Amino acid sequence: MPKKILLCLIVISCIFLSKRSRAQTSIGDTTGQQVALTRITDAYNKAIGQQSRLYNGQEHNPYSLNIQGTAYFSDVNGFNPGTVTYDGFFYKDVPMMYDLYKDVVVVLLYNKFSTYCLINERVQSFDLLNHHFVYIVADSLNVKAGINTGFYDQLYNSNNSAVLVKRSKSIQSTSSSNTIETFFTSSKSFYLRKGNTYYSISSQSSLLAILKDKKKDLQQYIRANKIKFRKAPEETMVAIVNRYDELSR
Repeated sequence: MPKKILLCLIVISCIFLSKRSRAQTSIGDTTGQQVALTRITDAYNKAIGQQSRLYNGQEHNPYSLNIQGTAYFSDVNGFNPGTVTYDGFFYKDVPMMYDLYKDVVVVLLYNKFSTYCLINERVQSFDLLNHHFVYIVADSLNVKAGINTGFYDQLYNSNNSAVLVKRSKSIQSTSSSNTIETFFTSSKSFYLRKGNTYYSISSQSSLLAILKDKKKDLQQYIRANKIKFRKAPEETMVAIVNRYDELSR
C-alpha cells in the first residue's frame, strides 16, 4: 500500500477512535478504545518515520563550556526517553531534554546527532524523568498571580485544583581577582490552580488563605501529619491540596 494512503488511513482511524472513545460510557469499552487508539498511534509514528511532524523546530545550539553547571532539568546533560503530546499526537520513547534556561523541549533528531527545539505552542504536555509538564498560556485573568506562558511541572491535578511548579534557570557571574566565573543557577515558583484561577504560593499560610473555606480542617490535618512547608514545599502542597479536595467532595 502506498505510504501516503497508509498515513491517511491511520490518521482517519485515530480521529474516529478518539471521537468514539469520548462517546463511550462503559469503563470496559473506554479501555478497549484507548488500547486500540494507542496501537494506531504507534503505527502512525512508525509509518511516518523521518517525516514526523516532530521534526520541524529550530536547531538547538549547545552552551559555552565556560558556563558551569547545566541548563537542563534535574541537571541531566544528556538525552532520556520521554513522551510528548505534540499537535494532538502522542509520541513515546522520544530522546529529549528540557532546557530550563530557554524554556524549550530539546529533541534528538532521527540521525541521532542533530538537536532541535519543539515549538512550544504545539506542545500540549510532555513527560520526562518521572515528571509531567504541561504548557499553560497566561491570560489577563491571571496577571496578578504572576504566571507566565510556558511549561509547568504538574505535581497534582484534579477537576477542581492543581499544584504547579515553574522551574527555571538563569546565568549568573561572579568575579574575583582577575577571573570571572559564569554559572547556571536554579529557581522555582509555586502555583495553585483553583477552578480556572491561578494563585502564586510562597508559604503554607498563603496556601491556606486560598483554601480558607476548609482552613480549620486543613490545620488539624497539618498538625496530625507534622507537615512542614519549608522542609518540603512540593510534597506539602500536594498533600494539603489533595486533602482539600477530599474534604470538598
